[in-house]
Amino acid sequence: MLQTILGLLGGLALFIFGMNLMSDSLQSVAGSKMKQILGFLTKNPILGVIAGALCTAVLQSSSATTVMAIGFVSAGLMSLPQAISVILGANIGTTITAQILAFKISDYIYVFVFLGFFISFIAKSKKLKYWGQTIFGFGLLFVGIETMGDVMKPLAYSSVFTDMIARVADIPILGVCVGTLMTLVVQSSSATIAVLQNFASQAGADGSSILGLEGAIPILLGDNIGTTITALIACIGQSKNVKRTAVAHCTFNISGCLLFIWFVKPYAKLIEYISPKGDEVDVISRQIANAHTIFNITMTVIWLPLIWLMVKVVMRIVPDKEKQSRSLHEPCYLNQKLVGQVTAALHLTAKETIHYGETSRELMIRLCDALSEPNLKKCKKDIAGIESDFAQCGALHDSIVDYLAQMFSGGKLDEHQSSQTAGLMCVLGDIDRMNKQCCEIAVILQSALEDKKYFSGEALSDIENALKSFAETYELILGVMRGEQTEIGLLSRRRDKLLDLDIDMRLAHMNRVADGKCDAERTAAFGQIVHGIDRIGVSCIHIAEAVTGKVNMRDFFAGEPLNDDETEPAVV
Repeated sequence: MLQTILGLLGGLALFIFGMNLMSDSLQSVAGSKMKQILGFLTKNPILGVIAGALCTAVLQSSSATTVMAIGFVSAGLMSLPQAISVILGANIGTTITAQILAFKISDYIYVFVFLGFFISFIAKSKKLKYWGQTIFGFGLLFVGIETMGDVMKPLAYSSVFTDMIARVADIPILGVCVGTLMTLVVQSSSATIAVLQNFASQAGADGSSILGLEGAIPILLGDNIGTTITALIACIGQSKNVKRTAVAHCTFNISGCLLFIWFVKPYAKLIEYISPKGDEVDVISRQIANAHTIFNITMTVIWLPLIWLMVKVVMRIVPDKEKQSRSLHEPCYLNQKLVGQVTAALHLTAKETIHYGETSRELMIRLCDALSEPNLKKCKKDIAGIESDFAQCGALHDSIVDYLAQMFSGGKLDEHQSSQTAGLMCVLGDIDRMNKQCCEIAVILQSALEDKKYFSGEALSDIENALKSFAETYELILGVMRGEQTEIGLLSRRRDKLLDLDIDMRLAHMNRVADGKCDAERTAAFGQIVHGIDRIGVSCIHIAEAVTGKVNMRDFFAGEPLNDDETEPAVV
């Protein structure tokens, strides 16, 4: 008994490790392509189902597909109904694993293990190494299945065990509970369905399957419920959209179980009719795989025209709460639980970077408005508040950089993703420098306004106009970051104008001092402000060069409009 238990646990460990290795490696190789497919095909519910099924079949992970959908919903690029259609497709795609396991390839599993290990061991490029790990994980997956099958064979001749199985087969609701409990313990429906396939393939004393298809179907339904409970537990503490996505997944599988549990016997007859014929122990693995696939396809066909109803259900279960004001230093999109999902994490980081840039520009506009305020007391109060807000923005910058650092340390970024992420960090650095310069300008202005020898109206107007010019150019740059079409000539002319601001402002100030319009003692403070404005201009130009050159923000997003000529960048 101890050998059986240890063998079963060891085989299960090999299976889960192999599946995770295969899934992670495939995501590293094809994750970005799958993200693009999701983005382009989710405009229509039917295409969304196809996209979800395709991504899950390729990545061998419904969780990865769901995480991508959640990321798009969180970033506002995908609506909840679109995400639900993807989840419906992911449920179909996840059945491919069971279909693969139904093939009898036990004679070739060690070929896959050796070939995968050999490729990953000698490969120099990351992409080839990931392919090797994919093949190696695929082989280990079947080694785990074979191990579990070998240790479970003696159980088929245990009278105590066969009596227990007979009770489960005769009471469908008990089978559902067993399947749910198994998935909750193992935390993988694919693993528990693999165990179910392997166990059902064991012959009893009479030569037939010790479980039978009628006994396996309720357990299969329970496996589907178990995986939704896992998702519900995982979404605790997450955003409303994450919770709604998990609830939609749960609604899909629970409703399917409640429907199919009443028709176990006729459903088993249908599966036997459409599945290959032969001895029960030889074909039951394929029958279970077919039952799993038909179940998910049927429920998808039922729910697809009723997506609007599912949206209402999940909105009722997870309602909108009254919006609370968010501090400037709090990220809007970053999700620590998605750091390991590179494509989704990069997508959210890009959105957070744009949000950071938009926040910075809004504060710059507020500073301009404060300078034009005729009431001196209110002007000082406004500038003091803006100074504090600029300081808070530094915490938001640190949060984004820490998030990117976690992705780098995970070692899952490919060469292109690493290059783009490094460029994104440079953009973040320039935005941060702009914020710090604006904060210093606010400090100098605050000090000058406290002094009787403050700047003249013309000096303040020059500072205000300079900051407005930056804000306008900054908005054009943010438009490029968001994927909008921007005339590069206009951006170039604005960059040239920014370079001349420093000299123009210094000359204007010297003329005012000569005419007695400005206090000469304010020259040092004004020089500091002009220097700060010059540094803001340099940072602004750096960002413009980055987002129109090496840092192509479209790489981080899905579903963005592309040019007719794919060989040309968005801004040339």
